[in-house]
Amino acid sequence: MAKYFNFFPKTFYAPNDEMESLDVLTNITTRFSFEQKFKDNSSVYYKYDIRDGDTPEILASKLYDSSEKHWVILLMNDIVDPLYDWPLSQSNIIKFIDSKYSSSANVGQTGLDWASSHIHSYYKIETQTVTSTGYQEITKYEIDSNAYSVLSSSSTSYTLKDGNQITIDVSKESKTYYEYEIDENESKRTIKVLKPELVPAVEKEFKRVLNDTIR
Repeated sequence: MAKYFNFFPKTFYAPNDEMESLDVLTNITTRFSFEQKFKDNSSVYYKYDIRDGDTPEILASKLYDSSEKHWVILLMNDIVDPLYDWPLSQSNIIKFIDSKYSSSANVGQTGLDWASSHIHSYYKIETQTVTSTGYQEITKYEIDSNAYSVLSSSSTSYTLKDGNQITIDVSKESKTYYEYEIDENESKRTIKVLKPELVPAVEKEFKRVLNDTIR
């Protein structure tokens, strides 16, 4: 990280209102980012599933031979705060859930207990199946607790003009706060990794942009 900020422009800072002295500081409010069309170009990256123990620095060291290049991974995935935008390990997500919901817990109950026993969201699930091919299309709708309580499972079949039969199965499911937090954490696990051969060009552009900022 230290070398990353070496290229940032400097700015003056007055320690007090009297303006008796000025300090020169690195202007960390400067921003550099990849264009969205670049990040969406599947030819420049491959997908990687973050494992427990992985950090941006560790991945950068493995993939780019330098932990200092972790900023490439962060920018490629719009990660602003690695503490919250990076998936927690299994043990840490449990601690996080327990701490987050401890204030909601009853006496003698942990935050983890509360999160595991209270519902966060309710869903209606429609599964359309083409009988002849077995092809399925599953759609999940979030509904409120009242709609959930009166929703019953059902199965209806239709025969189309071309002879194909479609079966629509309706079911429901709920998600606890514990399951919600686990799913949110898992949603951060798959990231885009810029191909190593493109990193030198990105570094060159990064330095050019920041040098233009200084001028």
